[in-house]
Amino acid sequence: MGERPLPEGRYGRSSDRRTPQRVRIALLVAGVLVGGVLAFVGYRNLGTTPIEGKQTAYEILGNDAVKISFEVARDQPERPAVCIVRARSKDGDEVGRREVLIPPSESTVIESAVIKTSRPAITGVVFGCSYQVPEYLSSTTRPSG
Repeated sequence: MGERPLPEGRYGRSSDRRTPQRVRIALLVAGVLVGGVLAFVGYRNLGTTPIEGKQTAYEILGNDAVKISFEVARDQPERPAVCIVRARSKDGDEVGRREVLIPPSESTVIESAVIKTSRPAITGVVFGCSYQVPEYLSSTTRPSG
């Protein structure tokens, strides 16, 4: 049995033309480049963190304060850093926040801070740490007022 051609009007024209090799190579190169860019962006955003703060303990000091202890690990111990710690209430709301200066020292340090709260808190957590220390934390003179 021989192969019968399909009716031209019903299925459209048959295309025996193939994509030129140059176009296929260009699409392959573009796909590899896009994949490389996505891998680089993913590594930068999801790779190892240069500084990380982790809560080690907390103590409720009353209805208006929480003491939090936390560990800070960093890849550049010679640089000062700042960590934001916060207190949270039973319903999950933030009821207190504080920025803590982490001076240059060992690569891993243990710090503690007391957070004043606007209402009773049930926990203290580390929100995050950064090498971008605000000027008012790094200067020796405290702002007045």
